[in-house]
Amino acid sequence: MSLLDELVRHAGGGVPTVLKDTRVLVVRVGDVVVKAHEADTDEAALKARLAVELPAGLMLRALSVDRVGGRIVTVWPAGRPLTPDDLDDAPWEQAGELLAELHRQPVPDGLPMMGGPERVTRAVARLEPGDVPRRAYPTLNLNQRRRALTHGDWHLGQLLHHDGAWTLIDPDDLGWGDPAWDLARPAAWFANGLMDPAGWDRLTRSYLRAGGTAVSEDDMWRELDGPARALTVQLAAVAVANAREDDVPLDDAAAALMSSCERILATPPLS
Repeated sequence: MSLLDELVRHAGGGVPTVLKDTRVLVVRVGDVVVKAHEADTDEAALKARLAVELPAGLMLRALSVDRVGGRIVTVWPAGRPLTPDDLDDAPWEQAGELLAELHRQPVPDGLPMMGGPERVTRAVARLEPGDVPRRAYPTLNLNQRRRALTHGDWHLGQLLHHDGAWTLIDPDDLGWGDPAWDLARPAAWFANGLMDPAGWDRLTRSYLRAGGTAVSEDDMWRELDGPARALTVQLAAVAVANAREDDVPLDDAAAALMSSCERILATPPLS
């Protein structure tokens, strides 16, 4: 029996819709979403992340954690993810408010470090020694200088409309760390000219109005420079590795990220 068939059976049967099939397999079956985590997932760390108590509506909670076909499998309530229509007017304000609230929560004892730096390292490991993102990697500072509750892999795809409101999803990288990392991906897109400045302004203004502590209102880039560099290298590394595996040229967005990696090599960090 295939892993897909096993996940459908685990969900109680029905017609599946595959939402993601990469290193993880995510399938919607009726009113639930079933996720088979990566084969090398640290079970203890994942369970510690899933056990974090958060205010209602802040982050979707798993319905169950089991093992299916040798993989750790979680089951979640289904909701409505962002669609292309939503992206014309993305819920930046709601995203900023949710992140600000997350960053204000206490860090539970025993929670692992958030997974952001590990994701950068994993992306770069797919490259060849001469690739620009890999050469830029040693210039990064991946140390976590602050200790707040941090999502660890935040982007718009980590929002879900459930029970009438937007909520955070995917605590796989939840942990303690520098909260600026949760703004690093949109910061990298903005710095590379790939994000609408109005969207960036809406996100950061909402975040600061809601009491977010990751950045300073007078100079956000003091905190964002290092994490944004790291996410630029990660995004560029993923783009290069995927293009090489698929034997296709880099698209315009990937080319912009590569140019930024060249600038990272030439420009010292702010601190």
